[in-house]
Parts: sequence; structure tokens; C-alpha cells
Amino acid sequence: MAKIFCIANQKGGVGKTTTTVNLAAGLAKVGQRVLMVDLDPQGNATMGSGVDKRKLELSVYDVLLESATVKEACVQSPKLVEAGCGYDVLAANRELAGAEVEMVSLERREKRLKTALAAVDADYDFVLIDCPPSLSMLTLNGLCCAHGVIVPMQCEYFALEGLADLVNTIKQVHANLNKDLAIIGLLRVMFDPRITLQQQVSEQLKARFGDKVFDTMIPRNVRLAEAPSYGVPGVVFDPASKGAQAFVTFAQEMVDRIKKM
Repeated sequence: MAKIFCIANQKGGVGKTTTTVNLAAGLAKVGQRVLMVDLDPQGNATMGSGVDKRKLELSVYDVLLESATVKEACVQSPKLVEAGCGYDVLAANRELAGAEVEMVSLERREKRLKTALAAVDADYDFVLIDCPPSLSMLTLNGLCCAHGVIVPMQCEYFALEGLADLVNTIKQVHANLNKDLAIIGLLRVMFDPRITLQQQVSEQLKARFGDKVFDTMIPRNVRLAEAPSYGVPGVVFDPASKGAQAFVTFAQEMVDRIKKM
């Protein structure tokens, strides 16, 4: 049975997509079967996984409108397969923005992704969903089918305010649409131990959320930032970089945490 996780944060620019593609590659590297679902119309996770969003025959848009199955729409990047980090991609492009409007009048509109993923439940160990920053119908589809939420966040003051908003959203979805939904953990990203404020916020997070804060911290790393322009995750672009190694460590921590759940 696949474990389904949304990578979500209502604050923009916190590294959701970077976390999604690198965690997917890291999990594949440690031997897990992974599906990455791109629910953002910008398609950044698609491009960052080595898939050209402009050449898609089928996408997550077709799956949500039930004109294609997950198996039919999935693609893989040969570059990632060669590197030993291959994972399936349910890709997105600009068409997905239209799905928001089209789904408003449809039945089961917030459960469409859940229904589609149920058909491939036995094929994967992990399904990772890259959500848009806004609480939209697309994000709601992700939250309705997920077992939990992974929250990437920077250790700074405004990030704490954004986290409070997200916790309230998750409580509402849990109460009304998905009883399984919970925060799996908080991932500290772009972390620079030389900055006192970041250390202070990190300690506040640990004091308030305890073991919900992942042990692994993702450092601020230029190689991770460069990787998307080459169409691969940082784990593949420069496996020796500190950022890539941190994501592989995080992937192993995720596997270990799931075994205890």
C-alpha cells in the first residue's frame, strides 16, 4: 500500500518543489518505488524531474477530468533512470489552471485524485504530491487523498505565521474531508547555522512540535538551486553536494519513520 504525502506550505518560496523532486529522487535512490504528482499549473516539479511539460501527451489534468488513468499519464525521465534515481511523474502544465474552473461543477470534485490514485495503490511505496501555495481545488484534491503533510519551512519569523495558517487548514480538511490527514513532519530547509535567528526559530519549532520536526536539516546550497536549470533534481545533478546528501539522508529518515507508523 502506497503512503501518500502532500508537500505543502501556504507561504510561497519555501522550497516545496525542490523538496518534492529531491525527496522523490532520494527515495528512489534508497530503493523505494515512487510516484511524484505535480499539482501546480506552473509545472516546475515536472521540469525539475527531467520531463518537458510542453511535450506532454497526457497530464494530471486528464486524470482529474477522468479522461485518462494514472498509468496512462505517467512518464519517466531517462536521465534519472540512468542515474539510479528514476521515479514516475504525473506531470502538469498550463492546462491544469483550467481544471480549477472545470471541476467546480463536477461531482466528487475534491476526491478525484484520490479515486485515480486508488487504482495504482499497489504499484508504489510512496506518492509525493507537489501542491500550489494557495488553498485551491487542486490543493484540496491533494489533501483529501494524503495520509499526511510534509511541511518544508525556513527558520524565520514569517514562516511561523504561515505554519499557523497551514495547521488550521489541515484541521479543517481533517474534520470535514479526510480523517487520516495529519502533519507528518516539519522539514527545515535553506538552513544556515551561522544565522542566530535561524537557530532560535529552529529551537522554537522543536520545543513546540517535538518529534514532528525531522532530524534532517537541508542546508542552504547553491547546487540545489542550480539543478532545475539542468532539468534534474539536485540529488542527480551533484550527488556529492551537501544539499543532495542531506536529501538522501532525509529520504532514509522518511522510510524509517513510515516503518514506525
